[in-house]
This record gives sequence, C-alpha cells and structure tokens, in this order.
Amino acid sequence: MDFAPMPQPKTELGRYRILSSTAGVRVSPLILGGMSLGAAWSEGFGGGSFEDSYKLLDAWYGAGGNFVDVSNNYHNGESEIVLGKWMAERGIRDQIVVATKYTQYYKPAGDPDQRINYAGNHSKSLLLSVRDSLAKLQTEYIDVLYLHWWDYTTSVSEVMQSLDRLVKSGKVLYLGISDTPAWIVSKANEYARAHALTPFSIYQGQWNLALRDLERDIIPMALSEGMAIAPWGVMGAGKFKTEAEVEARTKAGIPLRHNRPQTEDDKKVAAALDKIAQEVGGGATGANVALAWSLAKFPSIFPLVGGWKADQALSNIEALNIKLTKEQIAELESTVPFQRGVPYNVFGTDPVNTAEGNWTTLFGAVAGHIRHNTRTPTRSGP
Repeated sequence: MDFAPMPQPKTELGRYRILSSTAGVRVSPLILGGMSLGAAWSEGFGGGSFEDSYKLLDAWYGAGGNFVDVSNNYHNGESEIVLGKWMAERGIRDQIVVATKYTQYYKPAGDPDQRINYAGNHSKSLLLSVRDSLAKLQTEYIDVLYLHWWDYTTSVSEVMQSLDRLVKSGKVLYLGISDTPAWIVSKANEYARAHALTPFSIYQGQWNLALRDLERDIIPMALSEGMAIAPWGVMGAGKFKTEAEVEARTKAGIPLRHNRPQTEDDKKVAAALDKIAQEVGGGATGANVALAWSLAKFPSIFPLVGGWKADQALSNIEALNIKLTKEQIAELESTVPFQRGVPYNVFGTDPVNTAEGNWTTLFGAVAGHIRHNTRTPTRSGP
C-alpha cells in the first residue's frame, strides 16, 4: 500500500469540496454548465459541435473539474447525449458527478403526438424523463437529479415520494431543486424528514450583483436546511461587459447572449467589476471578480460557469484564487442596491446567516452569536 501524500491539484478546480451537510459527495468548486454542450440552441445560448464539446470537457476534466450540470432538454437533449458519449469513450463515468433535471418538456424518441405527460413535476413525467436521461447519458445512475421548477399542480407528497423511490432504487443518489420558492422547498424537506424520505440537498437559482433576490429567502432557507447553493448567471449571462468589450463584439458582429442588449444596471455592474479586477491585478477579469464575490458571500456556494470554448471555461478558475476585501465587496454591492423588503428591512435578519444582524432580538442586554460564516479563497492581490 502506498502511503505517500497525494500530489497537489493542477489547479484550484481540483481542490474538491463536500457538496453539503446532507450530501457527502466530493465535487469541484465550480460546476460546468451544460448549456455549453451541444449546438441546437447555439444561436441564442451559445454552444458548439460535438468536437468542440469534447475539447471543452477534456480541458475541464484535465484541470480537475468533476462536476457537470445538464438537463433533459438543453439543446433539445444534446447536452446529455454529448456528456454521455464523452464519458463512455473516455471510460470515466464514475469519476464524474453528473447533475441533470426533469420537469421541462423534452423531445423523446419518436416525437409522440401526445406530449402532455412529458413535462411537469408529477410521477409519470419523472419516470419518463429519468428513463430517457439514463439512456442518453449511457449510465446506470444520476448523481444529482434536480426538479427544474415547481409546476404548482403536483402535491409535495407525490413529488417527494416519487423522488425517494428513485433514490432507493439506486438510479439517483442525491436530490436537488431549482427555481422554486423557499416555502415550498422548506415544506418539501420537512415532509421528507417526517416520512423518512430523501430531502433536497442542493438548490439552483439565478443570482448575481444585479439580481440578488435569492438573498431574501432562498439562501437563508438553504443554509438552514443544510443545502448547497448552485447559482447560475453569476456573471450576468454574459451581460457584465465593459463598454470597450461590447464595442469590440459589435465590430466583430458577435451579439450578446440571447441577442439582448445590456441594461443600465448591467453597465454599472460591469464597470464596478472591471475596477475591482484592476485592483486585484494578476490578470484578473471582471468575470473572475463576479465569481469571487459569490464564493465569498456564503459557504457551500458552487457557481455554474459556461463558455463553449475550453479557454473560456478555464479562465473562470482564476476566481478561486481571489480573496476580496470587505470594502471591495461593499463597493460591488453598492452598485445596484438590494432591498430585502418587509419584514427584513424593519426587523432585521439572522446574524448567523448575514453580516447585517437583528437589532430587535434583545432590548435589555447584549448577547453574542456565531459570526457570519463565509468561504474565502486564498489570494488577495497579484
């Protein structure tokens, strides 16, 4: 037996972390988003050929990445097909942590005339989607299965019992939920615990410096439930670009993602990110700073990153080496002020989960608490 110490990872992407307190699997700190795999939606979402996708996956894996997020419908199913073929040809299925999703309508084999039950949160949609995802991914199990969003028609009991049957069958290891109100997730997890079922271990939703709504209820709920958080859109879905960057893309005839222009908030955030990137130095980009901000805010944050070319995706790894100061974080967050709304703006927040605190808890004495916990990377400057 070899007792030699393990070699240091090639990059910080290979410094694995436990997913959450309810999911002990070890994953890379950034997740490769499956919108980059496939070409069917390339005009609006980006993407490339199977060859491009293979190069991207090889580079991600070579840098230490092991966490990949796809869906039953991304690129009309191509994302799962590409990932499945790549894992099979490389013989590395068990080394990859695969996350996929059900709920959205997907195009099954044969393109049936009646499509009504190929979407939704209900048991039949779940069974069909997972059956076909397993085939496309060329695997016997899915590491993380997300409910993609809440359909408001299926009961919590049906959802949690159906998902738990998949876990007990060995076809799914962990459960996630995406783009669903906090009260539903909390109710579902409480139902699962009360009935000895599998709870949700990770939440996925949109979060960035221009759109911080997740901090109102979703993130406090996830922290309370012991769930990881996988934010998408941290870099503004490609909209956090400086004026010079936008001008260069325009001259080259390359539109912004989704062919949508920047908002005024996007421009403000882009300028602030560029300023902090210059302060950090070392070749850091605004996108790196955006990711570093998300990683510094709360523990168990695993941002999704994209880029259909290998160098685009790998450039995000530098964010793992950046440590922002409290002053830099405050400056970034002042760019687009975030209002928590009632009751938080009146009665405060939980000081364990935020850095703001609650002035109403004790009127007659001062009491201590465990300070707000963040996960901080390692480098603060060039």
